Amino acid sequence: MFKGLLAATLVVAGLALPASAQNCAKRDLVVERLKVQFSEQLTAGGLQGTSPVETLLEVWASPETGTFTILMTNPNGLSCIVAAGTDFFSGPVKAGAVAQQG
Repeated sequence: MFKGLLAATLVVAGLALPASAQNCAKRDLVVERLKVQFSEQLTAGGLQGTSPVETLLEVWASPETGTFTILMTNPNGLSCIVAAGTDFFSGPVKAGAVAQQG
C-alpha cells in the first residue's frame, strides 16, 4: 500500500518532512512494512542537517526484488517515504553506464 501511494516522488533534501502527508508514519511501522512486504533491508544512510532540524536519511533495498525506498526520519521518529522505485543497484558505475541502459 505504501508503494502504491508514492508515485516515486522525490523531495528536495532541504525541505522539512511533510508531517501530514499520507506517506508518513512512525519509523517502526514503516520499517516493519519494508522488511515484511518488500524484503527490503537497510543499505545506506546518514544525517542530513541542512534543514532547521537534523534528519536521518536511509536507503532501504532488496537485492531479491530490486525494489528500493528512501526514508527521511525526523527526531520525533516520524518517517516519510520520499522516493521508491525498482531496478536498484549498488557499487561503482562506469561513466555513461546509466545513460546506456535508458
